[in-house]
Amino acid sequence: MAEENEKLVSSDPKKELHPTEKAEGKVEHYRQLAETIAAGGQVVPPRFLTGHARRMHVRSTLREDHAARIENRSSGAANKFDILSQDYFKFFRGTALLFYRDMVGEDSQMPTVIALGDVHPQNFGIMPDENGAPIFGVNDFDETIYAPFTWDIKRGAVGFWVATEMVAGMKRRKRRNVVAKFVKGYLNAMQTYAKYENEQQDAFRLDNSPKVIQRLFEEAWEDRRDWLREDYLKPSGRGFKASDELQPMSKEKDKFQKAINDLARSKGIDVPDRAGELKVKDVCVRHGQGTASLGLPRYYVLIEGPSKDASDDIIIEFKRARQSALEGLTPPVDFNAGDKADRIAHGQQVQLAHGDIFYGAVEIDGDSFMSRERAPFRDDIDMNDLSTKTWKKYAKVCGAALAQAHARSDDIGQLDYDVEPAILQAAHPRKLFIDDMVGYTEEAADRLKRDHKLFAKDHARGAFENIELVFR
Repeated sequence: MAEENEKLVSSDPKKELHPTEKAEGKVEHYRQLAETIAAGGQVVPPRFLTGHARRMHVRSTLREDHAARIENRSSGAANKFDILSQDYFKFFRGTALLFYRDMVGEDSQMPTVIALGDVHPQNFGIMPDENGAPIFGVNDFDETIYAPFTWDIKRGAVGFWVATEMVAGMKRRKRRNVVAKFVKGYLNAMQTYAKYENEQQDAFRLDNSPKVIQRLFEEAWEDRRDWLREDYLKPSGRGFKASDELQPMSKEKDKFQKAINDLARSKGIDVPDRAGELKVKDVCVRHGQGTASLGLPRYYVLIEGPSKDASDDIIIEFKRARQSALEGLTPPVDFNAGDKADRIAHGQQVQLAHGDIFYGAVEIDGDSFMSRERAPFRDDIDMNDLSTKTWKKYAKVCGAALAQAHARSDDIGQLDYDVEPAILQAAHPRKLFIDDMVGYTEEAADRLKRDHKLFAKDHARGAFENIELVFR
């Protein structure tokens, strides 16, 4: 451990460097900046930086965001930086903090919602509902926080812009059309929710979804027995198999049985028949999953099913929670979603109608973890299968799903005013609002592409092997 610490300080073991302290995170500095900008103060946010100053900002922000993982020499962190260097869609997905620091304090005049925080084409998908049946909707709540509704639209629009360039090779005109469909899908659905107030009952299922989503339902379906046997279990069915992705840790069953019991108690879960006696059968570490969360601890817990023959077991995932990338960056609001896993669980409860009952927050070894059920049909869209026409249809559906998540902010969330008419009024006139979102998207995506080049150059030179240190 001493040798590892020395590596963090100097590449030359003969040269002693004595940092006075690790560089502090800048969340509070940005919180003050957000308050100043929201109040109309004249300051220059980081999106206006150019040249070497921008390169240093990108480097410093990514080091800060991954400081714990770099310091702990997490292999997942090193893998993440390699993945981020591959293309700028992956870079976009894994650098939400950089993206939102460019938005610090913006849109303070806009209605507040419980925002998803990380909207992009692959953060919508099929997942289990409260009864274990498949539904479609927003499916990643790690960054959720109360923020202006436009923050999610802007992040989602940039996600569709970059994905349609990197995956589909679309020219700018077609990318503008896809982004416009995403925003139109959002506004059309919000208008419906304002009129009928049915956002609490609505859910995208196989029987009521557009064809592009029906196809996803059909492709995602897999028999539970086959899914368990092929991907997770030993031939005997008695526990997790060992592989590059799965590292069994059966001796930790008691610890995770406590975590499961704590989860059930805190959420008041009425244990469904499909979960048997909620008995932990085995535990493993899951390696190499996710993009933004690579390098953070993630565990799978095997729960014995009612048949006790390994054909109907269920898997509960526990993932280490962290601070939202939006923390300290949004305009000041009167609403607080909570901290770490509690915040994530609050977001899922508000944003997803009839959501997974095992989605929650627990503490394991003093750290905050979020929980959710894995499922044979948990899947997102294969972007390589989408034509220009289906990209537009998919963007429209995702816009509608995001609108439903936002519309629930005044039903189950903390908002104390009717959010749907407020959003529609803020987005009027509609053509101007859509044009503004498309214009913002182009500018942000171009900046992102430049940032990715700066990052790739720094990564190739070892810039992310060290944390930020402050020397005397």
